[in-house]
Amino acid sequence: MFFNSGLKKAMAVATVAATSAVMLTGCGGGGDKKTEVVKIGFIAPITGNNAALGVGMKNSADLAIKHANASGKYPYKFELVVADDAADPSTAVAAANKLITDKGIVAVGGHFNSGCALATAPVFHKNGMAMLVTAAIHPDITGKGYKEITRIITEAKAQNVYAGELAAKTWGVKTICLINDRTDYGKTNASQFGENAAKNGAQVLSDDGINVGQQDFSAVLTNIKAKNPDCVYFGGMATEAALIKRQMADLQMNCLFLSDSGIISDTFNKIAGPTAEGMIAFNIGKPLEDLPGGKKFMEDYAAAKYPEPYDNLGHFAYDTVMMLCDTIGKNKVGTDRKKAIEALRKAEYDGVLGKTSFDENGQTKNTLITTYISQGGKWVAYDKASIQVKDKKIAAK
Repeated sequence: MFFNSGLKKAMAVATVAATSAVMLTGCGGGGDKKTEVVKIGFIAPITGNNAALGVGMKNSADLAIKHANASGKYPYKFELVVADDAADPSTAVAAANKLITDKGIVAVGGHFNSGCALATAPVFHKNGMAMLVTAAIHPDITGKGYKEITRIITEAKAQNVYAGELAAKTWGVKTICLINDRTDYGKTNASQFGENAAKNGAQVLSDDGINVGQQDFSAVLTNIKAKNPDCVYFGGMATEAALIKRQMADLQMNCLFLSDSGIISDTFNKIAGPTAEGMIAFNIGKPLEDLPGGKKFMEDYAAAKYPEPYDNLGHFAYDTVMMLCDTIGKNKVGTDRKKAIEALRKAEYDGVLGKTSFDENGQTKNTLITTYISQGGKWVAYDKASIQVKDKKIAAK
């Protein structure tokens, strides 16, 4: 009796185990219905001078992957593969080639620096890989007509046409001294701002170049002070802009100081300290809190508990990766790179930034520009700040 009872129990356990195994296989536990993995590449400056912005972009891209997988909307499991361009074009090319050799990666997003995107665009073109540019704004990135290259951020010209006209016509700026950091990004912004201000009646008195990593600007600023301009415009990034602003204060230069979207970062306010007050910069899109999905993005990012802030471009990185996942998922692209290129150029996506679609060159049709001013150690939308430009100086409203 003992033997027969034990045999029955053993057979019952075996039956249950077999049934469970069949159920697991049917639910993706190793059978035919196992979810296909599709990889998305992402390139950003994880190290180097722009690492604070790059890490915020990386975290936001990671958040997008998590949301895409949790949504249940797509037939794939997405994985993010991050590469560091270190804000250096040669490093960027090496990073691009590394992503291209991974056959599981179907498309790539990213880049903060225009120099990096200009360097990798022909590489992605030559190798037939879709690249959705997140934050690099040089016009030639999409201007070459490569079908592989699209861009989610507005190019530099829209920003600088707006800024040049505002400074000259609305604020009455008549004389301008330009400074750029000798990068493609910095030179493009400074020259375009100067050209558009000149079209609206201003005069460019000088155009000086400085170097990324330079810390002493006394010679350049002393020469500019002697010209007594209404405004100094800097094309470049946050660290150099902050040091220039501090040294302008040391020299008691009270003219307006304007710059581009590249300086809108916590880094600028931390380095410039109290002298940051009244710095003006122009950014693409609306303030994050005013965007359709802005508040939810901020809440979700906080809930994910990333140790670093998303900074100025996190939401652009988030929409970059979400748009790639959405396009790949809805069009059942899988790992077909050619199909990804074709689908992305025709794609429309409704995200944090609003509705994104592309023109015939792969450039976003979203062209809104917002003016920001540094007040109380934070970047504030100009129309919401309690300080403004009066008689070509910063004053209380």
